[in-house]
Amino acid sequence: MPWAAQQAAGQGNGTGMEAASAVVEVSPTGPVSTIADGVRLVRTGGRVVVRAGTYTEPTIVIDRPMVLEGEGWPTVDGQGERELLRIRADDVTVRGLRLTRVGSSMTEDRAAIRVMNSLDCKIVGNRFDDTYYGVYLQKTEGCRVTDNDFAGIVHESEALTGNAIHLWSTRDVEVARNRISGHRDGIYFEFVRNAVVSDNVSEENMRYGLHFMFSDSCRYDRNTFRHNGSGVAVMYTNVVTMTENKFVDNRGGAAYGLLLKEISDPVLIGNSFIGNTVGLMADGATRLIVENNVFTDNGWGVRLMSNVQDGRFTANDFAGNTFDVSTNGGSGLAATFDGNWFADYRGYDLNRDGFGDVPHRPVRFFSILVARYETMLVLQRSLFVGLLDAAERALPSLTPAALMDKRPSMKPVVERRAASRSTDSAARGTRVLTQHRSRTAG
Repeated sequence: MPWAAQQAAGQGNGTGMEAASAVVEVSPTGPVSTIADGVRLVRTGGRVVVRAGTYTEPTIVIDRPMVLEGEGWPTVDGQGERELLRIRADDVTVRGLRLTRVGSSMTEDRAAIRVMNSLDCKIVGNRFDDTYYGVYLQKTEGCRVTDNDFAGIVHESEALTGNAIHLWSTRDVEVARNRISGHRDGIYFEFVRNAVVSDNVSEENMRYGLHFMFSDSCRYDRNTFRHNGSGVAVMYTNVVTMTENKFVDNRGGAAYGLLLKEISDPVLIGNSFIGNTVGLMADGATRLIVENNVFTDNGWGVRLMSNVQDGRFTANDFAGNTFDVSTNGGSGLAATFDGNWFADYRGYDLNRDGFGDVPHRPVRFFSILVARYETMLVLQRSLFVGLLDAAERALPSLTPAALMDKRPSMKPVVERRAASRSTDSAARGTRVLTQHRSRTAG
């Protein structure tokens, strides 16, 4: 180590790490000119302050608690060849850095910041530009990934870009207020428990804005998932609470605002599904609760496969969708609709209780035909379909009786919930999650 760097770290007296500094400053022209030296010289629990400049050095390994903090947005550049930071210690904070050019790899999942086997890490307020994976948490607990910007580069192949935030075998994590674009998946969870994901914006990603599998007892609040290749997918998971999220303009042949596949006890409250090919797709969902959501201007507002069990749709709004509700048929489907508002409802309310006196069947017969023969969509605006709709109104037995709202709302639900939506949805989601944990503990 250069003599000047030893002096900067307080080690010139030969006492070694006992004299390591509480604060080490790193700058391109200073006595400590590399981040790796700063990390090596700072004492446990100390702070490394990185001044503005560009740092191109081998992968930096952090093996004890500390704060690594940038001032003036210093750039850590991997030159397209390597990971940038690798954290193998508890209580590490990284903030204020610009991390760039990790480089794609077909043999390893390179990340700008990889955290392994650690507790209570904090990745806060950083900028990630052209990173393969942004933040990769592996077997961690109690970490926070908040207030970061992730700007990836969309490639022709998904294999050439990774996920902005990738969690594997992790628990008790907070992911909040991040802005994400241009990655394969914006946020990816696998084998995660008790995570809270809130107030993120994930858009323009190649595949999913949010993608998680085998990740139980998690909640997702007030996020925006916009214009992603395939929307959001929740698979093989138990107990998911999603409140006040926005699923917007996720379009394509296999795109969904939200896909629920083989999932138990999902709760959706106060979300908005706007302009998607399919707003909500439920395939193998059990004990599904859908309350106070808005489905507007989607191709399909809700698509229910015949293997949905104990689904409850209450006080939701449906307007401007090509098909409000659709199903592939089958007698096994078990779902109830109650108190929802449908823009195309033509009933009346003689007793003025706010609910229609005539039941509403939201599944059009034409939607059943399209579910079986998708090419029939070309007839959507034809006279033939108009005749089908007229026949359906005269003979409602053509559509599934199970999917009937016996007391449809006469006014949009959003008008009734404006004052109390935030408090009620959060309390409801917390209550469902608490009940599940009690059952599990028992």
